[in-house]
Amino acid sequence: MDKFIDLNADIGEASSPQWAAHETAILDYVSSANIACGGHAGDMQTMMNTAAAAQGRGVNIGAHPAYPDRKNFGRLPLKLGEDINPKALSESLYEQISRMMDAAKGAVKYVKPHGALYNQAAENAQLADLIGDAVLRIDHALGWLGAPRSAMTQAAKARGISFTAEAFIDRRYDDQGYLTARTQDGAIIETNDARIAQALNLAQDQSVVSIGGKTISIKARSLCVHGDSQGAVKTARLTRKALEKSGFHIKAFT
Repeated sequence: MDKFIDLNADIGEASSPQWAAHETAILDYVSSANIACGGHAGDMQTMMNTAAAAQGRGVNIGAHPAYPDRKNFGRLPLKLGEDINPKALSESLYEQISRMMDAAKGAVKYVKPHGALYNQAAENAQLADLIGDAVLRIDHALGWLGAPRSAMTQAAKARGISFTAEAFIDRRYDDQGYLTARTQDGAIIETNDARIAQALNLAQDQSVVSIGGKTISIKARSLCVHGDSQGAVKTARLTRKALEKSGFHIKAFT
């Protein structure tokens, strides 16, 4: 039986020509691209350029909305009703995804939240509902890429949105199966050997070893590498090679 898995990357976040070139290079190895749409990074021009580069390589395009917080790259946790108004966030998500739809000329296939919004929506039903409502408001055919066994999963199911579970190859998980906070030592996997080992564990055994040493079950159809992580291009290339050597076909999940 053929084995398929999606390899995705968070891109469209570059703030320099060199970084932008690295993001373009990543597209040679992934099957899906989550493109920043102005909330934490990116603008209409970078969205258009990144989407065109992805389409030219046959890479699936996803919108990557975030908290509208460019100062903190969308990675600062916020509290609804205190740090950000729910209605304002809802409108921002709608606008971000809509911009990406325009930039990609309607070629967007799915939505994947970014950073703190992603992490908090994994546990916070209200946040997950806001994302789900924004997706439906734009296009019922859009899919949702996110954390397995999470509030996002439930919000998608309640709305009839096609949900695909993903896992990260360059981040450690805690003992509950959630991403370890970036502020914690060891949260980011630094070496390619360790990243590839985690990718193979996820693909073959559907599990990871948590930062606390526990084996955690994670069933994911897509594996992510962060485009802004050190050595991301090499990670994407070597990971694809290792997965293919293990018998997997790299194929977009939509």
